[in-house]
Amino acid sequence: MNPDGTVALGGVALVATIGLPALGAILLALLPARADRAARITGTVFAAATLVVAALLAIGANTGGWFGYQPPSAGPPGVRPWHDLDLSWVPGLDLRFHLGVDGVSYPLVVLTALLTLLCCGYTLWRVPTPGRGRTLVALLLVVEVGILGTFLALDLVLFFLFFEVVLLPMYAVIAIWGGEDRRHAARKFALYTLFGSVLLLVGVFTVVTAAGTADLVALTGGDGLSRGTQLAAFTLLAIAFAVKSPLWPLHSWLPDAHTQAPTVGSVILAGVLLKMGTYGLIRVAVGVAPEGARWAAPVLGILAVAAIIVGSLVCLAQSDLKRLIAYSSVGHMGFVLLGIATLTATGIQAALIGNIAHGVITGLLFFLAGAIKDRTHTGALTELSGLRESTPRLAGLLGFAAIASLGLPGLAGFWGEAFAVVAAWQRGGPLWTTLAVLAACGGALTAAYLLRLLRRVSHGPASPAVLTLTPGLSHAELLAWSPLVLLALAIGLAPTLVLGVAETPVGALLEAIR
Repeated sequence: MNPDGTVALGGVALVATIGLPALGAILLALLPARADRAARITGTVFAAATLVVAALLAIGANTGGWFGYQPPSAGPPGVRPWHDLDLSWVPGLDLRFHLGVDGVSYPLVVLTALLTLLCCGYTLWRVPTPGRGRTLVALLLVVEVGILGTFLALDLVLFFLFFEVVLLPMYAVIAIWGGEDRRHAARKFALYTLFGSVLLLVGVFTVVTAAGTADLVALTGGDGLSRGTQLAAFTLLAIAFAVKSPLWPLHSWLPDAHTQAPTVGSVILAGVLLKMGTYGLIRVAVGVAPEGARWAAPVLGILAVAAIIVGSLVCLAQSDLKRLIAYSSVGHMGFVLLGIATLTATGIQAALIGNIAHGVITGLLFFLAGAIKDRTHTGALTELSGLRESTPRLAGLLGFAAIASLGLPGLAGFWGEAFAVVAAWQRGGPLWTTLAVLAACGGALTAAYLLRLLRRVSHGPASPAVLTLTPGLSHAELLAWSPLVLLALAIGLAPTLVLGVAETPVGALLEAIR
């Protein structure tokens, strides 16, 4: 809001970022079933408009320039958002419709909008069930509303509501368009998510009741919360976010959901839905209950390293392409958690760039895995050998994505994992030094299973399923994959694209929780 009570352009952009995909989903629901392709085109247009508006949120950042007035919000300097919109929502309960964006949430907002656009555009050429693309695109837009709202919400109650919006449409995407065992995977996803949601609701209720406010800016630093309240709240919130991320040992819904989901569902799941948990851990759990975070930091560090090691060892035993990529997310999210657990600027920055890198690279990997499975009708590694001989371009892209995922310097996957290990080492002491060494060993295991994947799929004599493949790639595939390839290169060569915008808010967050 401006001082004169009018809504600044930044506030309008915040509402538009959420409102455009919501409007697109409603419009698609109103279109007749016979207009299936027109509906998919319409949904893609709305997704493109959302990406444009989301990208424009950086204009006027930190300056209160022409695009948005910087309000004198409560909270430590620097924790305040670039732009925000704070309106009375339910006056009787003192609930507010409070949205905002800063350097912590902005990269995730843009990544969400980009991946949704790529997935909607992908459905113009490839629909799992012909004639039902309209419904699939509408559900993807609803999922986008929930994810974007989670990243933009600065009110705990609003955060919880957006957090829950994702559940039913993602359940439907898996249950309707998934593989043979899709209903079991969808039910498992729903049950785990509901378990986390109950804990999140109790955690939110605990904080709001004790503090007398749901404003995340005012709550940052834990002011007004006793030590006992912070310990209880952090425990509830951390477990809830661990389910969504998912973090070991609450990860078992992930492989089934990824394996059974359609390609676009897997891309959204891995690319941005998992980030709701790690973002919530930073913004809400650590920000609101810092004493609880400091108390639980050693446990979080141990669980993070366990996730890295266990995830890598399980990947070495996998024989299905999508399942291997799914389990790799457990290890990568372990590095993100390790960075958060250190509670240092280096660690939080590592977690943030690790989130973005994982979304870009794993999104690309699932696009490629879907393309391979669509062509060969199998995901078994033993039936995919010789891909390089039959489809060299597809094999080359798979090699690029795998090398980026294992953390090769110069590509996006390197920075998050390297900085997480450095942050743990810098914490010092026997525990954190041991965790840093074990995490580094886990990085070596990551390289082992991804190189094994490339050896099994790309090299050797061509299997019968691969021999019949056509060597070229479609225009739809090139359009969907090229932005992710370029981003993996850009972030790897210029990590300041993510770290630059996050430096000030991360510093302010750490200053507030000391």
